[in-house]
Amino acid sequence: MNDDVGVQIVRANELSDQTPQTSGLQRFEAVSARLGSRDLWMGLSVLPAGSKTGVHHHGHSETALYVLSGVGRWWVGDRLDTVREAHPGDFVYIKPDVVHWEENASQTEPVRMIVARTTQDAIVVNLPEHPYGPGTGHE
Repeated sequence: MNDDVGVQIVRANELSDQTPQTSGLQRFEAVSARLGSRDLWMGLSVLPAGSKTGVHHHGHSETALYVLSGVGRWWVGDRLDTVREAHPGDFVYIKPDVVHWEENASQTEPVRMIVARTTQDAIVVNLPEHPYGPGTGHE
């Protein structure tokens, strides 16, 4: 019997880590093709205490985040030297193809964020050879 009546609940313990990852960040998929979504991807990202991600972008997908806890920083710009900082309750919008890396402002608390994208494909293009990534002296 199919009990799908158009509303599905994904429990916290049912999130999947089988989604593209970037070093320093943990992504967990909630809403995606696995539920039958055609145009939406939504999940949870956790940036551990003291962590920095690798340089990446999300292709043609727009990305929006809601900061649940912690303080996150996004490094952007031609030389990845412009920082944007978000606190609990803040929303973050990242335009398509914007190269960036993220940093947790705390050495003791994780940053937890709800993530939504305009495509159910979790597009993550990692750029490990980017000359202005974290640890290159440009942050």
